[in-house]
Amino acid sequence: MIYPIVIYGHPVLRQVSEDIDKDYPDLANIIENLFDTMYKSDGVGLAAPQAGLSIRIFVIDGSPLAEDEPSLAGFKKIFINAHITEKSGDKISMEEGCLSIPDIREEVKRENYIRLEYYDENWQFHDEVFEGYTARIIQHEYDHLDGILFTDKVSPLRKKLLQGKLKGISKGHFDADYKTILAGKKIKNT
Repeated sequence: MIYPIVIYGHPVLRQVSEDIDKDYPDLANIIENLFDTMYKSDGVGLAAPQAGLSIRIFVIDGSPLAEDEPSLAGFKKIFINAHITEKSGDKISMEEGCLSIPDIREEVKRENYIRLEYYDENWQFHDEVFEGYTARIIQHEYDHLDGILFTDKVSPLRKKLLQGKLKGISKGHFDADYKTILAGKKIKNT
């Protein structure tokens, strides 16, 4: 099933997501649907809140970026109940975009090194270190679990300049080649 992508302005994007347990209903299908939705939307990552689910899951497949970032070749993972326990290294500025905020790309500074605790789809616990572009993608998706969007991390001046465009996006003024859902619309993912 392809989920509609929740668009900027919808309250689910600002909620802090809940940890789940291994008996969470229909978890295998949710994970499969997140990947299917991400691929259909041409994303490299997708967090459950972007599909209207306020649970701590995100998926990543960095393979499409492997030509420019060889470290992402074959990097396909599921992160359940993820929690960043450490961030360090230089803050590097790079342009980011988001399926939930179409038509906007902005420079965002992020730490180059993170340590992340999470469970995989088999409920195996992991405590791993990620660096570089991989750490950036994870931090972007992880932020969704805490109700944070990449536009929250831009400079105060850029935030002010983006206000009109963000308001327009929340009202449906954007181009996207994937199914979306706006604020005020009920999300049905069953």
